[in-house]
Amino acid sequence: MEVELKLALHPRHRARLRRHSLLTAVTPEQHPLLSIYFDTEKFDLMRRGITLRLRYVNNRWVQTLKAEAQSVGALTSRPEWEVTVIDGKHPDFSALPPVALDLLSGIKLKRIVPVFTTEFQRTTWLIDSKQAQVEVALDSGNIYAGDASSNICEVEIELKSGAPEFLFDMAIRLLEHVSLHVEPRSKAERGYILSNAMTPVPVKAVQPMIEKNQPTKDAWNAILQAALVQLSANVPGFLENAHDTEYLHQLRVALRRLHTGAQLAKSLGQAIPDWNRPLRALMQALNPARDWDVFQQEILPEILLTLESSAGNIDINDTASALLQNTAALARQQSQELLRKPEFTRLMLDIGRSLLSATPTEARQQEAKIWAKTVLDKRWQKLRKSCHGFAKLDANGRHKARIAAKKLRYVADAFAPIYGKRADHFIAALSALQNELGYTNDLIIGQQLLHKLPKRTVMLSFELGRLSGALEFAAARRAHLPTAVWRRLARSQLFWR
Repeated sequence: MEVELKLALHPRHRARLRRHSLLTAVTPEQHPLLSIYFDTEKFDLMRRGITLRLRYVNNRWVQTLKAEAQSVGALTSRPEWEVTVIDGKHPDFSALPPVALDLLSGIKLKRIVPVFTTEFQRTTWLIDSKQAQVEVALDSGNIYAGDASSNICEVEIELKSGAPEFLFDMAIRLLEHVSLHVEPRSKAERGYILSNAMTPVPVKAVQPMIEKNQPTKDAWNAILQAALVQLSANVPGFLENAHDTEYLHQLRVALRRLHTGAQLAKSLGQAIPDWNRPLRALMQALNPARDWDVFQQEILPEILLTLESSAGNIDINDTASALLQNTAALARQQSQELLRKPEFTRLMLDIGRSLLSATPTEARQQEAKIWAKTVLDKRWQKLRKSCHGFAKLDANGRHKARIAAKKLRYVADAFAPIYGKRADHFIAALSALQNELGYTNDLIIGQQLLHKLPKRTVMLSFELGRLSGALEFAAARRAHLPTAVWRRLARSQLFWR
């Protein structure tokens, strides 16, 4: 079983990494590595989560087969079989053990051919301590798939012996002097993307692996792990394709799910993790970018349709349109810069390490289903209280109801695997309320965004003013809708009882 941390490094920081005091005390080894990755023309191995490669190193060919990886943030573990073979022309399947061959069952082995290669220089340092032994590897080179290529510059910290927590300790010490970034994708995954075998897409919420009779300590850990997987999976997409606004949306969903998990520590008699404070600060710092994305992609098109129905108001002028687009783009750029900072990488490492080192207490030994009922009951009562006299709630009251609905939604989603399809109807009704209240809130936030924009000319002021007026009109027209949605939810069966 291979257990490693993998982090991206900007090429200009390679010399700085080599000068780190952790590494200068160790004599490094350097090897040029040529790796050939194999699959069928239909990429059957990739679809099963299998990686098969032949690597030329130290004048010999090494064949490696890896099964589907299990990742928690930057930490990855996966079953691996490695053996020396005669040459790199074709894999030697006779060298694989039966358990590895079982993974290839049903695939015609004769159809497995080379699909892409990697060529890079690997520099390794073997670090020993009383707690563990790890290998730090700096990989620098390229991935080639046909005429396409992509740069490789990353640091892998592989556990040779000892506790996995030491991997995080090493990464954090390196991060103090070198800017490292979250990179959950393997070289194989990046190679498949380059080969057009797969198209990167935003990763939606991953259901935690929890069961009703599971100890609460394990269920809580699983909730946080699932959220951390979703967060790390969306980071590269947002940094490389910020114009696809769904990456930022799913990234923020993951942050809120992590925050929900951190808050659940109180219900277990635990202190809220230290990393929750920087997590909240990050959530708030990313809000402007998401607010502008929602305004540009969802709110503005509907408002323009409303304006088009009025004579003489066909569209907003080019100056106003450019201002809105540029402001949204700047907000996304600022959010990207936040995720490139060492503080974000440190946050990810702190969360990952805490999930490994969390220690159970007596209060956390109850079964997950009992814990879930207690938490869901408490969140439901808070929502009912917030929604009392719903039709008469003012804007502030509906904002509180929206927050209560959101908090219930996240814990309901987290515990849903315990209850299966029983949870679907309630969660759908809860989602409808959250969406309706959220849309009204988006209209209000849209007005606030427009109010903050510089009004350099009379015409620009007029354009922004009529947009703001249309937003206010739209909010007023929808004021009665959440009441009916709340009533449907209030009549729904509580799946946890």
